[in-house]
Amino acid sequence: QVRLVQSGGGSVQAGGSLRLSCTVSGMPFSVQTMDWYRQAPGKQRELVACIWDSGDTKYLDHVKGRFTISRDNAKGMVYLQMNSLKPEDTAVYYCRTFRTREYWGQGTQVTVSS
Repeated sequence: QVRLVQSGGGSVQAGGSLRLSCTVSGMPFSVQTMDWYRQAPGKQRELVACIWDSGDTKYLDHVKGRFTISRDNAKGMVYLQMNSLKPEDTAVYYCRTFRTREYWGQGTQVTVSS
């Protein structure tokens, strides 16, 4: 059974930092491309960052230079380090992967106050 279990997140003031974690089980993690998405109230879900099995990464323009996606294949975990947070980063964040179908984490609220 494939499971994506998230941890981290919470509330922080603008300029602060948070780290999200996602633990993947039930699939060969090292070959998976892993994504972080977010969805703000009233907005569509958007791709924030992704990391390929090669370690290459890609970021949403609005988070470049502030967010870092990383992975630990030995632990089956993917991380999203978020620095210099802004109120517009407030959203529910999800980890995601695809293997014959999409799999999503349960979502984690990130709230940034001004």
